[in-house]
Amino acid sequence: MKQIFLFLVFIYSTVSLSQTVLASYPIDLKTQKEECETLNAENVVTHEVFAFIASRDSLTILKYNSALFLNDKFTTTRQYTENRSLMGYSFSEDGNPTLYWFSPVDNSIIVIKYYFETKTTRALKFGLPVDEQSILAQYQKDNNFYLVLKYKEKPALTVYLFKNGMADEKFLDFSPFTFRDRKTQQKTFNQILNENPIEKMEPGEYNPLYKVTAKSKLYILPNRLILSLDQGLRKTQLFDINLENSEITEKTFLQPLGQKNARTSNSFYHENKLYQINVNSNELLFDIKDYNTGESIKSFTVLRKDTIRFNNSPFLMQIEDRKPKTIKNTSNFIKELASTNAGLSVYKNQKNLLITLGGTGSSSKTVSMNGFNMFDDYFGDFPSTNYYNIDSDYSVFFESIWTKKLELTTETHEPFASDKIYYFIDTHREVFIPNVIKLNNYSILGYYDTIAKQYTLRKFTDGFE
Repeated sequence: MKQIFLFLVFIYSTVSLSQTVLASYPIDLKTQKEECETLNAENVVTHEVFAFIASRDSLTILKYNSALFLNDKFTTTRQYTENRSLMGYSFSEDGNPTLYWFSPVDNSIIVIKYYFETKTTRALKFGLPVDEQSILAQYQKDNNFYLVLKYKEKPALTVYLFKNGMADEKFLDFSPFTFRDRKTQQKTFNQILNENPIEKMEPGEYNPLYKVTAKSKLYILPNRLILSLDQGLRKTQLFDINLENSEITEKTFLQPLGQKNARTSNSFYHENKLYQINVNSNELLFDIKDYNTGESIKSFTVLRKDTIRFNNSPFLMQIEDRKPKTIKNTSNFIKELASTNAGLSVYKNQKNLLITLGGTGSSSKTVSMNGFNMFDDYFGDFPSTNYYNIDSDYSVFFESIWTKKLELTTETHEPFASDKIYYFIDTHREVFIPNVIKLNNYSILGYYDTIAKQYTLRKFTDGFE
């Protein structure tokens, strides 16, 4: 379910999309849609931006300088990569890009380096050990490509670091640690991950509510990974993974205690702090702890009769992708939140921290759109004669805006660049095979324009403009 927040209501009627065309390149993709894909990438050393545009028969690479002026291009065939999809990229020390082409048929990756100076390529094949492992996640960091695999039997993960044409294998052994489920019954590492699949958090980006409600999360840091487990209600179990020496350090953070047993809980790691939410039918508890010391920095307990002091938006409920509706008061919000899978997200932009607290759930029932059901008894603006069955995902949430020093504010939330991008894509039918890259202060949407027959880069920024 794509999360849409309150400010999108204003985008539809009053807000400029704050977007600028940075570059366009004429190209005619004459093949079927399912045979085309794009990928945008930044060389974080040179700050050059690359656009990789793949059709059935060819690959075009556009190389832009840091000011987004096109200064080179490279067109080649799809030799070795037929029926494969773009999995990721890396950049060598000489500045040339390498692409990773995956095939689910034979579970292999074709690794191809593209030499701009000579307009030649070098290809290697990397076979995945599918009999023992499965792909868990892939990501780019510091110009390198990483592949994370989960063992089917062993209590371990493997991380492959692809750098300068070499693959360095890191074996991560979790056998020394103890794992327990929601009922405090001891489980194996593999059982915990099978019951609670890992969701990778995107570093430096806003991670929406439907992702952060996952009980197992993987956070990407330079030469580190942090794996957090929240399958139990009483604590957050974290594993700090050093990718240089494969050492794993376990950290445990107790959840804040309420007057009643928790119904749902979760956590979110952000910049050496752990944010925890714990909800029962009567109260909402929210803690911010120092990651290194475990000491509480901020702590809030909100009862159903209380007023929440740190919300900067109304209490909201959203069914599927419909316009969010307001929940009347704290009591109703906590009641609904306690029945969901709780989660929270923390995102830092140039001005503030945006914290979203809420939960997601699914309901199948007969709905009376006349103001007398769990979805609409707070809303009251639907026709009074409609009754139908639904099987819907929904979310309840509110937004909280803090300074970077964790001080409360009274500011209202402004839209993210990513939300403007989603709106732009939804309202422009000519957008085909879009791909987004985030730079320091703005995001770039790259896409093929089916009407103008060109590849376009558009700049989007956070905030109202």
